[in-house]
Amino acid sequence: MALKIRVSLGKRLLTLYDDNRAVKTWPVGLGKQATKTPTGTYTIINKVPNPGRRPGGPLTVYGTFWLGLSRKGYGIHGTNRPSSIGKYASNGCIRMKNPDVVDLAGRVAIGTPVEIVP
Repeated sequence: MALKIRVSLGKRLLTLYDDNRAVKTWPVGLGKQATKTPTGTYTIINKVPNPGRRPGGPLTVYGTFWLGLSRKGYGIHGTNRPSSIGKYASNGCIRMKNPDVVDLAGRVAIGTPVEIVP
């Protein structure tokens, strides 16, 4: 099993592949004009549930899960603004609906390649 993630900036979609076969696709929110999501090939370097959430506190802008990328400062994460999904609205990160990022996080491991294409 060789999992990889491909993010299409133009389609605003994240697709999980297993041996080049699409397993599942989710809509995503991406970087706005001034802070575009960078293209390239990266890897998942950490997985953090409930990033920045204090016990009993509200969800942060990072939602229910953070998947850090090997490009410093960038990641795939949930959001407390689900209306931003499908739009160019972030500071460069890849936003997913909270249930979607939890699903993705449960399927991938640290070291999973992430390809971000135009």
